[in-house]
Amino acid sequence: MDLRYFNQTGWIAIFSGTETEIGRMMRVEGWDQATGTALVVDRKRGALRRVTDYEDFSHLEPADQVVAAVSGGGWRAHWTDQGPGGTPLTEQVLAWLITSNGRATAITVDTYGHVEDADSADAFIPPGEELGPQTRS
Repeated sequence: MDLRYFNQTGWIAIFSGTETEIGRMMRVEGWDQATGTALVVDRKRGALRRVTDYEDFSHLEPADQVVAAVSGGGWRAHWTDQGPGGTPLTEQVLAWLITSNGRATAITVDTYGHVEDADSADAFIPPGEELGPQTRS
């Protein structure tokens, strides 16, 4: 899961790319009041812009709407081979993002302060427990 798939409107705009711009996706930030067209941030202009103003606009895709964030509560995410040299890696769950469809996604923080989702984790370790046969995948 890419954190860009989380936003408040519930939509992502997909662009196919041009000769000078690679294919990309952008969060839909709102809707044009007059036309109902999806709006994205144009970083070059520093303003909201209708997706249909981009020549390479392809389509919209649904995104997860975050409705709450809950403390990680001592949970940890574990990967069997994502550490240095393919070694095991365990990281603290910073928070759980709760979406409008009821999905909970663990968000982890590493020793450098980088935040990522933990959708690819091999196991989640409850508070106070150690990694054992019951928590291994």
